[in-house]
Amino acid sequence: MRILIIEDDPTTGDFIARGLREEGHVADLSRNGRDGLLAAQSADFDVLVVDRMLPGLDGLALVRTLRAAKNLTPVIFLTAMGGIDDRIEGLNAGGDDYLVKPFAFGELSARIQALARRPQLRDEETVLSAGDLRMDLIRRKVTRGAAEIELLPREFALLECLLRRKGRVQTRTMLLEAVWDLNFDPQTNVVESHVSRLRAKVDKPFETELIRTVRGAGYRIEP
Repeated sequence: MRILIIEDDPTTGDFIARGLREEGHVADLSRNGRDGLLAAQSADFDVLVVDRMLPGLDGLALVRTLRAAKNLTPVIFLTAMGGIDDRIEGLNAGGDDYLVKPFAFGELSARIQALARRPQLRDEETVLSAGDLRMDLIRRKVTRGAAEIELLPREFALLECLLRRKGRVQTRTMLLEAVWDLNFDPQTNVVESHVSRLRAKVDKPFETELIRTVRGAGYRIEP
């Protein structure tokens, strides 16, 4: 799983991240509420672990903002605020679970696993689109206007990743994790070469360019 930890205490944050990585998960760490919100909005996570008392933006406001934007990623609050009213406030803000500090890592891990097993409440998209480009996930078919585009499996997965996050920049690291399941940089141009081949099929024959390079950041597909 890919898990985002939003925790301002360095000792606690590093402890959780290290434990989750040892279990084989990808663990990202944000040290304040504003960075955590940006991270949660910029990538897909399976679970968010959120402290309530965060600098910049408190945990309750962070989760309320995500829920208002229809982001349904499961959230577990991890906080020293353990009163009954505190728990109710956290759950009413959009939290899915609430664990009070001090905590046992084994219990946190088990709760994360339980949240990840819950079925999503939203309907799964079966057709993705950007402009006149359409991807039918059931039929595995890609069209632009009236033209059908033949894609290889990696090209299809790369385009799907860009379409699911259209309008948002996807870094090289994000694409390596999503398309090639690599949690490290292999120091090759595999992403660049696949994007180039994808552009040759999706953009080059058409008047409007959809796949854009954001210099120094990554790639984005236009809505």
